[in-house]
Amino acid sequence: MNFNERLIEIARRSSWCMSALSAVREMRLESWCIGAGAIRNLVWDSLHGYETPSHLPDIDVAYFNASDLSSTRDAEIQRQLAERCPGIPWEVTNQAAVHLWFENVFGHSVPPLTSLAEAIASWPEYATAVGLTLLNDGTIDICAPYGLDDLFSMVVRRNPPRVSIDTYRKRVAQKRYLDRWPQVTVVG
Repeated sequence: MNFNERLIEIARRSSWCMSALSAVREMRLESWCIGAGAIRNLVWDSLHGYETPSHLPDIDVAYFNASDLSSTRDAEIQRQLAERCPGIPWEVTNQAAVHLWFENVFGHSVPPLTSLAEAIASWPEYATAVGLTLLNDGTIDICAPYGLDDLFSMVVRRNPPRVSIDTYRKRVAQKRYLDRWPQVTVVG
């Protein structure tokens, strides 16, 4: 079984993941995924044999809508998702608007993104640069611009175009990957 098939199998076995994917699909967003830490945790918990999912501070819903860059749209989608699945800690972000707030949060500007795939490719580590979308026919689509090797090898590696070494090291310290998943390898 290849990594794509394994990821889809792990996602389908997870009740929270399938509930989340179904809820977002019902929103009928044009271009969206659930990704980043939610998918990393899902896979690493499975590879470690954990029966209970690791705590997630949020489940990232990334979507791309260049025609509405307002933060109120993100908040409205998040509110609607919370009504549908109140037990899920949703975090909704229009990736087309990231350039509007990124500098205030991270200290350097970034150009506007042109697609959801480009956005996923900009996420902080290769293992988290993965998104899943539940299509109308029940198929799970995977967007993984750097592949799934780091995710399934449990390697934390900085994605240089978007994350400075200093920010990366702070993230690694904050996330405490090795405390949660002892088989993880942190690079750099």
